[in-house]
Amino acid sequence: MKINGKQSFSKSPDGNFYAIGLNYKKADAEIRGHFSISEEAQANILEQAKEEGIQSLSLISTCNRTELYGIAQHPFQLIKLLCEHTNGSIEEFEKVAYIYKNKAAVSHLFKVGTGLDSQILGDFEIISQLRNSFRHSKRVELMNPFMERLANAVIQASKRIKNETEISSGATSVSFAAVQYILARVPYVSDKNILLFGTGKIGRNTCENLIKHTKNKHITLINRTKDKAEKIAGKFNLVVKDYTDIQSEIAQSDILIVATGAQNPTISKELLFLKKPLLILDLSIPKNVSDNVKENKLVTLVHLDNLSSVTDKTIENRTSQIPKAKTIINEIETEFNTWAENRKFAPTIKALKTKLAEIKAGEIDFQRKKISNFNEQQAEIISNRIIQKITTHFANHLKDDTVSTPESIELINQVFQLSNQEV
Repeated sequence: MKINGKQSFSKSPDGNFYAIGLNYKKADAEIRGHFSISEEAQANILEQAKEEGIQSLSLISTCNRTELYGIAQHPFQLIKLLCEHTNGSIEEFEKVAYIYKNKAAVSHLFKVGTGLDSQILGDFEIISQLRNSFRHSKRVELMNPFMERLANAVIQASKRIKNETEISSGATSVSFAAVQYILARVPYVSDKNILLFGTGKIGRNTCENLIKHTKNKHITLINRTKDKAEKIAGKFNLVVKDYTDIQSEIAQSDILIVATGAQNPTISKELLFLKKPLLILDLSIPKNVSDNVKENKLVTLVHLDNLSSVTDKTIENRTSQIPKAKTIINEIETEFNTWAENRKFAPTIKALKTKLAEIKAGEIDFQRKKISNFNEQQAEIISNRIIQKITTHFANHLKDDTVSTPESIELINQVFQLSNQEV
């Protein structure tokens, strides 16, 4: 695997900043399913990371990507955590994954958080998922100042892009794409019997899009936890059936939409007793519909990867907004990188300033006793300006890419006898 990054980036004492993962570009839905992280697995990954001495880590697992962002001595620390807590193997990961390091990792996180790397351009659901991940990491004390500042910068970029561009204009999401697919391929869709199995976030969004765009009044909801389905059904005046009725409900349906979020298939050929064609849309990662349903000749199975081709004027308009979005990202990312570069020598400059202030105080005290009518106020003003100019010169020197910052810092420490406590 190629590691994309720059060695000159500020390295934390705890290691480098890495972004590792896989997404829809190289990993199909089945592979992505192997690396899907459940809520329990997420908690276990963070807990193990702390036990192994990793100081900062966040992760995200959606239908289109699974990624870990953290500071480590080597990316394999993060890869190992991922593979140990999912159904994916290291060998499988190596075939489809990417590893970004330091500045490249920062750039990647900005693209992800602002929807530029999403399967559906401008998908702003991703930033809320990232925000929740960052909050979780902070709660369990796995968010150091570097990553906390980076998280805030990514959130800021996302807000500005949403407010200052039209990249999030129009309705487009997995649920919207599913409904568009149905509208394009199913005639008289308002008269068809539609069964929605699963009422999580994607299921709810799909339900709303179905009602809005199909004008269908024959939508039935089924969820393993019936009261969740009833809450949504009450909002839209829909029918709810028990999970035990799923076989008979499928038999009566023209369209079955599955968004259950289970770790294993919930629909298989054994549930299908069909007398008419059935279109099945599986919007879940991992796949919640077994491929064996295709053995039934009346079945047409569509997975969410097949929906990426569903485009409209919304996508065209969003694409035109990419340059504006990139300008905003570049501005905020540059500010962050400057801060990250400066933070490695900021303690030294601060300690140097303190040392010079001590020298100044001693000298002013000496001159006050030695010189009659000594103007202490003027001496303070001149001395402070000299200290500011000296520290600025040193700071500019340390920012210079042509010098070795660690060696320069060590020299400053030795010349001015700066102690470890000061730095």
